[in-house]
Parts: sequence; C-alpha cells; structure tokens
Amino acid sequence: MVAVAGLAAVLTIAACGGGGGLDEGSNAEDVPTAAGGTASGNLKISNWPLYIDRKTIGEFEDASGLKVDYVEDVNDNNEFFGKVQPLFSQGDAGGRSIVVVSDWMARKMHDLGYIQNLDSNELTTVRENMLPSLEDPSFDPGRQFSVPWQSGMTGLVVRKDLAPDVKSINDLFDPKYKGKVTMLTEMRDTVPVMLMAEGIDPATATKEDWLAVIDKLDQNVKNGQIRQFTGNNYLQDLAKGSVVAAIGWSGDAVQAQIDNPNIDYVQPTEGCSLWSDNMLIPVGAPNTAAAYEFMNYVYQKPEQAQITEWVNYISPVKGVKQILTKKDPALAQNELIFPSAEYTANCSTQDSPPGSDEDVKEVEQAFQNVLTG
Repeated sequence: MVAVAGLAAVLTIAACGGGGGLDEGSNAEDVPTAAGGTASGNLKISNWPLYIDRKTIGEFEDASGLKVDYVEDVNDNNEFFGKVQPLFSQGDAGGRSIVVVSDWMARKMHDLGYIQNLDSNELTTVRENMLPSLEDPSFDPGRQFSVPWQSGMTGLVVRKDLAPDVKSINDLFDPKYKGKVTMLTEMRDTVPVMLMAEGIDPATATKEDWLAVIDKLDQNVKNGQIRQFTGNNYLQDLAKGSVVAAIGWSGDAVQAQIDNPNIDYVQPTEGCSLWSDNMLIPVGAPNTAAAYEFMNYVYQKPEQAQITEWVNYISPVKGVKQILTKKDPALAQNELIFPSAEYTANCSTQDSPPGSDEDVKEVEQAFQNVLTG
C-alpha cells in the first residue's frame, strides 16, 4: 500500500480545498452532528455512475437488514448542486442519507450549512482502516464531515488507435483533431491540467491565469476545436470514435478498456490533477444511523477490495492492494489503481481559483459562459 499512501499524501496537501464562491446564507456554525444508533429501515444514496460493483449493495442489505435505494444521479458537481440546492437550503435532504461529491463541493456544501458533522465514535471501521494520509485534508481537517469514497486522477483519455500521438494537454489543440476532443464540465478538473500545460503550477496560479485559460477554452469552442464539455458520458463518444481524445478520469479509462482496449488513460507530460470523492450526510437526512452503517461496511477490507476491483479507482482503505495481489496480481500492479510516487510526481491537487469569494465567482461565471456559449 506504499504507492497508494504516497498518492494520498499528495492529495491531502491542498485537497481541492479552496471551495470559495459560496452562495448567500452560509450557516456552517449551526449544522448538527448526525445521530448514530441502531440502523433499520431504508437508506437512499446518491452517487456517480459506475462507482460501485454489482454485489456490494445486495450484500450490505443482506448483512444489515436495510433496504437501499442506490441512485446514480451525480454526473457533475455543479449540476448536482443545482438540483439539490433548493431542497438542501430548506433542510430537506430529498430522502437522501448519503451523497457523494468531490472535495471542493463537499466543503462548499458544508460551509452553506447543508452537510452534517460526523460522530467519529460511530465510524469505528472507517477510522481503523482509512489511509492515515487521508485523515487530515485541508478542505476538512480531521475529517469532521466527510469520508473518502474513492480517489483518482484527471488527465487524458485517448483512443490510442486514432490519436496515438496525444501525450500532452496541448495536443488536444492540434488542428487535425478539430471537433474530436472534449473537456470536462468540472472547472476544477479541466482548468488545472490546462494550467500545467501552460507551465503554471495550479497551486500558485493567479485569477488572471485562470481567466486566460478559460479564454483559450472559449476561443477553441468558437473555432470548433472542442466538440463539447461533458460529465462521465465522454466515454460513449470515445467508444464510437467521434471523439479521439478527452480530458477525463483515470478509473473511467480502466473500465472502458474492458469493452474497447484502444481506450487508454495517458498521464499528461505536464502532470495530472489528483482528487477524491467523499460520502456526506446531508442536513435533514432521514436515516443517519443507516448512513454510518454503510460507511463502516464499505471500509471493511474485503468489501472495499471488491469495490476497487470493479470501479478501478484508488481506494482510501488500507490493505486493498495486498488482497488484490493475491486475487488479481495484474490489477494490483496497475498504476491507475495503485499509482507509484514516480507516476504522480508531476501531478497537482485539484485546486480552486484563488482570491476572495467575488474573485472565485468571477472565474466560475467566466467558465460557465464558455459552457453555455
């Protein structure tokens, strides 16, 4: 597990954590701590697509006696926020007891008073098995309100048979790929890797640096170089060949290779962006005891190894690599699932724009203007 721990240590340096750009009505000081106790009844979970294996939910139901409504309705952090914000702002979780979002969005939701704090005494298995290097991220020191679900890398996902020379983010702007490249709607995925391609460290980038990259995106949308901005669905166009290269996520590429071995993750020459997605309990969650039970269950090493084997992202749980080394040695050696320190040496954490809330809102609005045309 040294390789995973090494990556996780990098993740905790800045951990997407700028947040910023908070809406009116921030009320984090008043959020409750989610109550524990004996779990029973129903549990509704909102997560990203293709982010759990086909067995774990059923096995959890059998082990716990709970009934789970597992919904894959998170395709983009901002899109999901826009959907739930009218409810969350009223203390209504929409029936959800767990939601899974990225580091910066977790911080934003908590600062707005939408996410409950966690009782560490209810998370004994989580505390025992979490990688030590993930215990104290800057966006949530001491893990007061978040539990890591999976981690990953943002880089290039490429059809190596159609675009074998794509090695840099800058290669996406080669005219021969006009109309055949996509970017992610997640600003904090797309812009940092483009900053690195410009030779700028995202951790020290200025607001003007962010706006300059966004202006470059705008120009390349208008001239037709960029086909579109997407969530997870960029894989469909890669499979069809209408897209030959994309800014995308590492685990997606591993999954896609099962059906099409020509789809490959390429670590950009300038480096990748590192991130985590996290389980949160919303204010108004109807079954917080069940949420705790699920979090502890998926932090058991055999169950987590089963999830990792299927989703192919980076596990937050100690001992998973050792289990998979015995079960599937090739998977355990995969740099996209257990990356070495050398593989991520040039990578940066997933940063937010610098400056005041107003500065962040200005950058976010500029990016949104590119998305909407």
